[in-house]
Amino acid sequence: MVLTDGFAPAKINLTLHVTGQRDDGYHLLDSLVAFAQVGDRIDCHPAPGLALEITGPEASGLNVGDDNLVLRAARLLDPARGARLVLHKHLPVSSGIGGGSSDAAATLRVLSHHWGLPMPDAGDVLGLGADLPVCLTPGTQRLQGIGDHITPGPGLPDCDIVLVNPRVAVATPEIFRRLRQKTNPPMPADLPDWSDLGALAGWLATQRNDLLAPAQACAPVIGDVLAALRATPVLFAGMSGSGATCFGLCPPGMGDGVAQQLRAVHPGWWVAAGGILT
Repeated sequence: MVLTDGFAPAKINLTLHVTGQRDDGYHLLDSLVAFAQVGDRIDCHPAPGLALEITGPEASGLNVGDDNLVLRAARLLDPARGARLVLHKHLPVSSGIGGGSSDAAATLRVLSHHWGLPMPDAGDVLGLGADLPVCLTPGTQRLQGIGDHITPGPGLPDCDIVLVNPRVAVATPEIFRRLRQKTNPPMPADLPDWSDLGALAGWLATQRNDLLAPAQACAPVIGDVLAALRATPVLFAGMSGSGATCFGLCPPGMGDGVAQQLRAVHPGWWVAAGGILT
């Protein structure tokens, strides 16, 4: 699915293998990435200058200064043109689901259409963040290298995904700093075609998120989130990115029920459910 509107879906690292570290400090990754039908939204309105407004339930604490990633993305596309951008923020910040990068990518898609300009390629946007290239065209993808090598992933079986954040922000640089082993095996060279959700869940159980242990050391509540997910009918539960957001995969139509169950027991957590973009 190619998104042409301002939807900015949550990016989910179904796997995250750290396979090395370059001399310049950048980590090498091998990750199976999917996107949820849960996210933020960017609206665009004609204006003589460039301006940003942020609203929504997760807008608190976000600034609209020149260093905002949405504005940086807009200036990357064309530093001279104007637009009034409105970011409707629904994803928690610093949560391991690429909210800022997805917002920036959605901004590029919206302004590309609004201004009649071609979309930048992966190499052009890498300077905005390692997650930007994979967010340009949301869908199942394999991310390798420092985020600059993106290939289409195999199709995922139909399923719902439940996202849970315990309202604990973790700093990605600190998680990587705590990672003891920087050179780990990648995923198999050829990824399987999963016949159903059970097959996908079984395969994911053989893979890793190498940032889970250091993230749990920083935020032990991540273990509580995973335990809570595993106490529901999800077939697989894991952590996305550097945390603290965790996810559970369940059969289609069950996500809302799982989310309601978790909200009832943990009313202070952020919980959302939806399908997966294909």
